[in-house]
Amino acid sequence: MKDNAPQSANIGKFQDKLVTADGQTRASVSLSNPETLWFNTGTLCNIECANCYIESSPTNDALVYITTAEVRDYLDQIEDRNWPVREIGFTGGEPFMNPEMIDMTRAALERGYEVLILTNAMQPMMRRKMREGLLELQRDYGTKLNLRISVDHYRPELHDKERGAGSFARTLTGMEWLRDHGFNMAIAGRTVWGDSETESRAGYAAFFAEYGFDIDAQDPGKTVLFPEMDETVEVPEITTACWSILNKSPNAVMCANARMVVKRKGASHPAVLACTLLPYAPEFEMGHTLAEAEADVHLNHPHCAKFCVLGGASCSG
Repeated sequence: MKDNAPQSANIGKFQDKLVTADGQTRASVSLSNPETLWFNTGTLCNIECANCYIESSPTNDALVYITTAEVRDYLDQIEDRNWPVREIGFTGGEPFMNPEMIDMTRAALERGYEVLILTNAMQPMMRRKMREGLLELQRDYGTKLNLRISVDHYRPELHDKERGAGSFARTLTGMEWLRDHGFNMAIAGRTVWGDSETESRAGYAAFFAEYGFDIDAQDPGKTVLFPEMDETVEVPEITTACWSILNKSPNAVMCANARMVVKRKGASHPAVLACTLLPYAPEFEMGHTLAEAEADVHLNHPHCAKFCVLGGASCSG
């Protein structure tokens, strides 16, 4: 599994939780407005991508299936802590591999939360039980349910280069089913191929128009373009001075408004992480409860700099 050990490009950096390599105070982020609680449904996936940050695959069960009962416990904790959460997110792995996916989604929806499910829209979602469950959820909760589909590139050959031959066609089949049944959809794309943002959004817009998908390619919340998370690329450490230099507020960083719950293989209880992007970095594990997860997060990883502070990305809807 990936860990927080520095890669060659960042030797000497990201070692001390509180201080950068050149002795400056490392930036930290407070949980100022917890809007989203994520659940990792498990790292098992029906495919194995060329560059998956969480190393999901048909055999990786480092994060095991979380259960509806465990999800309900954390929903209770949200209420106990009076967190102003508006959204529950489910990610994987492939969430629809988890046999309790529909029940977990219903548990969140019935409490009034919006739900965002990240999926590849392939065979696990298209199984009869999942399709029937999704239709029931849509009937009961309508626009509260949102699915974000992984379409790494609008060109099939580039998408398949990442996800395997035929992946684009299978995802397209799932998207057409969602379209035909009126589900809310968004897209998660990637920037690994060097397209400018303008080029990427124009390409996705043409793709959406061709297939009649009601997705706004210009809305960064509906067509999310994620920067690549390459730990071998040198990135600067984020100091307290960076906020004013970058004219950015720490409240805008993802760990100011989100946490993620995971269940590690062999663990008796789920754990709460500071970030959805660092499931294997032990120093970003905050304990078993939401109360423990209210501690500040020190930006002590290359992803903190490249992905969140400099890249400005967010996993939420």
